[in-house]
Amino acid sequence: MKESKKLFSKKEIRKLGLRSVLLQSCFNYERMQGAGWAYTMMPFLKRIHKDDDEAFSVAMKDNMEFINTNPTVAPFLMGFLLSLEEKKEDRTLINSLKVALFGPLAGIGDALLWFTLLPIIAGICASFASQGSVVGPIIFFIVYLGIFLSRMSLAGFGYELGAKAIDKIKDSSKALTKAATTLGVTVIGALIATYVNIDVVSEIKINEEHSIALQADFFDKILPNILPLGYTFLMYYLLKKKQVSPTVLILVTFVLAIVGSLLGVL
Repeated sequence: MKESKKLFSKKEIRKLGLRSVLLQSCFNYERMQGAGWAYTMMPFLKRIHKDDDEAFSVAMKDNMEFINTNPTVAPFLMGFLLSLEEKKEDRTLINSLKVALFGPLAGIGDALLWFTLLPIIAGICASFASQGSVVGPIIFFIVYLGIFLSRMSLAGFGYELGAKAIDKIKDSSKALTKAATTLGVTVIGALIATYVNIDVVSEIKINEEHSIALQADFFDKILPNILPLGYTFLMYYLLKKKQVSPTVLILVTFVLAIVGSLLGVL
């Protein structure tokens, strides 16, 4: 790697992390986060190539290319690639590293945040909130704020590590992703059993004195909580097969719950 004095101060790199909140501001199915990524990097690239408009144009075009990674850990990759841009490394090398690294970083970020940390914290905070305590929302806000502010530290971390970040990611990505995903799946399974409830309140009358409660006398006799389990697996199947979008499934769940309640079934 070419040796050169760092062009950006720690304060400026923290601004890079802060600007990264706009990563998904122009999300689309052609380039995913490409436009937000280019906008975040733009003032820094402009400063690097301030005396070469053509080089700046090429850099911006490259940064507009397709990318889809975890928004929270994206500043790490931004800082890392910015250090290569600053050293005027070969564009093919920069683009290749960007393509090679955004996938593993997405896996690590998603596994640690969306599938592990946030579900655990949300479950704990929901338990507090269900008891009427304001501690739950406060804790969740503090944790989420900490995750948000970590963007600035991650940007600085990637920028400082430079090319050394490649080895760090390759050495830990598989182990971190596997461990965090396993823990996350376990936690999600526990949350499903705790918070997904489907109770059928309908009864079948045998005579004036006796009736059969569908929930207690039928479904629970087959397998306790069989309906929540079945509904969860149905949602998972539809998502896995990409037959229905998550938004549609959420709306359908709301409609079924409301209609079932109005009809006296649920």
